[in-house]
Amino acid sequence: MFLFRFIWKIIKGFFFLILLVILGGALFLVNLPNISWLKNHNPQTTRFMEIYLDEWEDKGENPVIDHRWIPLSQISSHLKRGVMIAEDDAFYQHNGFDWKQIKESLKVNWKKKAFKRGGSTITQQLVKNLYLGPQKNIFRKIREWILTYQMEQTLTKDRILELYLNLIEWGPGVYGAEAACRYYFGTSAGSLSASQAAYLAAILPNPKLYGTARYKRKANWRANLIQKKMTRTAPRREGEKIPEISTEEETPLPDFPKEEESNSNHPEPLLEY
Repeated sequence: MFLFRFIWKIIKGFFFLILLVILGGALFLVNLPNISWLKNHNPQTTRFMEIYLDEWEDKGENPVIDHRWIPLSQISSHLKRGVMIAEDDAFYQHNGFDWKQIKESLKVNWKKKAFKRGGSTITQQLVKNLYLGPQKNIFRKIREWILTYQMEQTLTKDRILELYLNLIEWGPGVYGAEAACRYYFGTSAGSLSASQAAYLAAILPNPKLYGTARYKRKANWRANLIQKKMTRTAPRREGEKIPEISTEEETPLPDFPKEEESNSNHPEPLLEY
């Protein structure tokens, strides 16, 4: 009799646990954003923009967001190519998850005993910037995986790239390719040169840091690597042509504030590539 009651308690506890998981999962899914909305609508705000505004408002400042939407067809092919080479070279081949890069990142992080390298694709980065924010925990990661899968199933690759290039953070209060081109070079996203595009691609890992005079040598070094790869990488999709890029081309870096250049006491970070 005692054994029967004991087994019955275990069974009830097991079914109660399953019920909690089901209810929790249902609540989790209900709170997910509607990816289908992105098919025909251009978001004007992102989670990263909201965080940026909150941070500066908490300091008593009145921050300004520079965000200008531009169709993918009007963005320089140099920039599209440079960003994909720098951030997700297999963008048009994978389904939202680049398992090869994830495997390599795990090896590097395990070897260095720290999170030194990420394996996020353009789709994953878009999900994080648009909906989730920079925090790291298992629940946010699960949401990221679910939304990445939904986005890849719902939107075309071109639409995902268009959203990414228009919403990604490129500097303090600077979001999207058009605003970034105006901010750093005073030109439109459609008129960007290959070297300028390579620079913007190079600072994407942390534009608030790498897009400053203090780290311009590291950013320029990585930009040179990206530009060289832009000249020799095969097209990533059918019908795509490699834009003509002069290997002799040199475009001056943005004019940084003088006070930034005078501050040389800070160590330069390693920009992995």
